Amino acid sequence: MEDNARIEKGRLRAMYLYTLFGAGGFGFAMLAFPGFVQSILQFPVQDPIVFKLYGSVLLASGLAALPALRSPLKFVPLLLIQLIYKPAWLAVAAIPLFLKGQFPLYVVVISVVFLTYIVGDLYAVPFAYLFSKK
Repeated sequence: MEDNARIEKGRLRAMYLYTLFGAGGFGFAMLAFPGFVQSILQFPVQDPIVFKLYGSVLLASGLAALPALRSPLKFVPLLLIQLIYKPAWLAVAAIPLFLKGQFPLYVVVISVVFLTYIVGDLYAVPFAYLFSKK
């Protein structure tokens, strides 16, 4: 059991690092350089408040991953939130566009990134531990 716990913590730490640099870094870029992010990914013109709101959420996720590196099991809810909202976004935003034959660059990029998080979270989250009666 000790080896399994260590492996799970290593997987969790890997996802927290990915969240720190991926989500946190992108969130920071959305807040500090919104025009650059919008132009590089060809985002359509949108309400800057909403764009920065999502950037703030991403930055917060990244920063929450910092203490998670030290106590990985205590911060599993961070990964569970990702594991819920990313597939939900794919189901209600990306897939309907793809089924219409529309493939905007920003939707494709976000979809690919979200899929990497989903696969990583499914691999890292210790569901047996979370749902055990102990």
